Amino acid sequence: MEVKRSELKKQKKKKKNRRKPKPNPFSEDPFPLSPVRVLKDVVPLGSRSRISDKYVLGRELGRGEFGVTCLCTDRETRENLACKSISKRKLRTSVDVQDVRREVAIMSSLPDHPNIVRLRAAYEDDDAVHLVMELCEGGELFDRIVARGHYSERAAAGIVRTVAEVVRMCHEHGVMHRDLKPENFLFANAKENSPLKVIDFGLSVFFQPGERFSEIVGSPYYMAPEVLKRNYGPEIDIWSAGVILYILLCGVPPFWAETEQGVALAILKGVLDFSREPWPQVSESAKRLVRLMIEPDPKLRLTAQQVLEHPWIQNAKQAPNVPLGDIVRARLKQFSVMNRFKKKAVRVIAEHLSVEEVEVIRDMFKLMDTDNNGKITYEELKTGLLKVGSQLGEPEMRMLMEAVALIYFALTNELLTNSIERN
Repeated sequence: MEVKRSELKKQKKKKKNRRKPKPNPFSEDPFPLSPVRVLKDVVPLGSRSRISDKYVLGRELGRGEFGVTCLCTDRETRENLACKSISKRKLRTSVDVQDVRREVAIMSSLPDHPNIVRLRAAYEDDDAVHLVMELCEGGELFDRIVARGHYSERAAAGIVRTVAEVVRMCHEHGVMHRDLKPENFLFANAKENSPLKVIDFGLSVFFQPGERFSEIVGSPYYMAPEVLKRNYGPEIDIWSAGVILYILLCGVPPFWAETEQGVALAILKGVLDFSREPWPQVSESAKRLVRLMIEPDPKLRLTAQQVLEHPWIQNAKQAPNVPLGDIVRARLKQFSVMNRFKKKAVRVIAEHLSVEEVEVIRDMFKLMDTDNNGKITYEELKTGLLKVGSQLGEPEMRMLMEAVALIYFALTNELLTNSIERN
C-alpha cells in the first residue's frame, strides 16, 4: 500500500512539473464573449445606431488588408459617399484596435480643408467599424497626369503646393502623416479644376513638439533616412513630399534599386541624380527645391511653410509650361502600373490567405530567396504556398506571381530596415 501511495505522489509531482503547452494565438477567437468597442470614448461621431438606418451600402470601390470600401448613399439627401468598413476579426491585437481608434481620432480632429478628405460619420457594430467619408471619383494623381496630353513644371508646382498645404495643416494640428505618397491622393471628381485630396490617415500619429518616434512605417520609396534609423519627427513628411516632387518632374523615384535592401541603402546615402533626362531641361529653381526637401539632415530640411514660400512655388504661374516630354509620362504610367500590381497582390492576400498563412509566407520568402535578390520563381512560390495548405487556384497564383517581388518588398521591409540599422 505504501509503495502505491509513493508512486501516486511521484506521478502527481510529474504532472505538476509538466509544462503547459503555449497556446496558439491564432487558434483563439479574438472576441470570445463580445466584440470590443473600438470607437468607445474616441469621438462624438461614433454612433451606436446602425449604419443601415442612414445609409445604403452599394458596390465595392476597393479592398485592403483590413476591410472593404464601398459606395455609400445617404437615404435622405441621396448624396454619394464612401464607406470604409474595417473587419473586427482582422483586428487581432490591441495594437490593431488602437490604430483604428487613432485614425478616427485624427480624422475627427482635423478641421475642414479642401485638400483633406472629410470624415462624415463613424459607426460600429459587432462585425466592423464603418467610416463614412467624402467620395473621390476623379482617380489617382498619376492616372490624371498620364491621361493629359500636356504636363509641365507648372502643373507639378501646383500639385506640390497642394501637398505642402496638407502637410502644413497636419503639422499645425499636431498630426504627422507618415505615409505621403501619390496613391494616397485622389481627385474629388473628373473636372479639370477638381481639388486633390489626401485620403488615408491609417499610419498617422499625434505628436508633441520635440517628440521622437522609432516605429518603422510608411512606403519604402518615400521613407526618410531617419525612419530607417528609428529616430524621427514630423520632418519625414517633407522628405516624402520631396520624393513626390522628384517623381513628378522625372517619372521615377530618386532612390531606386533592384532589391529592397538596395533602395534602403540608397536612401541612407541620399545621393540625388540630376544628370539624366529630363533633368537638364528642368529649371534650376525646381531642382533647388527638390534638394532642400530631400535633405538628409532633418534639421536643415525645409518646413511645410518654407516650401510654400519657395520662389518656385510662389511663382508657379511663371514656371515653365513647356511639356516635360513623353519620357516622363511614360515613366509615370509604368510606375502607376507597378503600384496597381502591388494593390492587386494585397487584395489576393486579403481575400485568400489567413493571418497564419501570411506569417508563414513571410518566413518562406526569406528562405526561398537564397541569393537575397528579391526575386522568387513561380515554382518556388507555388511550392511554398502548397506547404502551408493554401487552396489558391492557378489564376490567383499567377496573379500573385505578377507582383511577388513587391509583396516580398512589403512583407520583409521592417525586417530589412532592422538589419540595415544593425549593420
